[in-house]
Amino acid sequence: MSVTDDAIAKIKAMIVSGDLRPGSRLPREADLAAELGVSRNSLREAVRALSLVRILDVRQGDGTYVSSLEPNSLLDAMSFLLEFHQDSSVLDILGVRRILEPAATALAAQKMSDEEIAHLRTLVEPEGTSVTDLVALDLNFHAAIASGSGNKMLASLLDSLSMPTTRARIWRGVTEEGAYERTVSEHRGICDAIVARDPQLAQARAVAHVAGVMEWLQRAAG
Repeated sequence: MSVTDDAIAKIKAMIVSGDLRPGSRLPREADLAAELGVSRNSLREAVRALSLVRILDVRQGDGTYVSSLEPNSLLDAMSFLLEFHQDSSVLDILGVRRILEPAATALAAQKMSDEEIAHLRTLVEPEGTSVTDLVALDLNFHAAIASGSGNKMLASLLDSLSMPTTRARIWRGVTEEGAYERTVSEHRGICDAIVARDPQLAQARAVAHVAGVMEWLQRAAG
């Protein structure tokens, strides 16, 4: 378990035990870091991760609060923390993506119009630097490729598989060093293969891209 994951687990335990209730304000950063036995840096990363999935609410100039969701809703929002340890569904979904997405990418390399490829290029480089910016772009990038395959059924299937893995994508972006840069680089490689109209290369790069996410998820679940 990484130090960030350790800090997240300790905050989660405080919420579950009732030490931190919905709507309550977290102690000062220095005090909470000392209480949890973690560095202030790890605590900041933990707070950032938990705010992305709406468990914590960071209010500039006011402090950080536990979400004011009802207790049951709050615990439901926290269930993503258990997905990697108790539920293989996310990994199963990625397994299906690993089969379908390379096929869609190979088709896109053959069938995408010049206008569609021009649009795909705009989805490679994020405008912002946050994990949420990257995840939003990631969803649009893969949706554009699926649509560009020219197979509406395949595009629909991939769309239905995309949203259930969003939390996993956010989690990877927050907890894995270099995930942001790696994702952008792999997207660039896939786009270049499509631009070159090379279906075999596009397919191979898509396989490697999804496989990388699966390998990370398997490590995170270990």
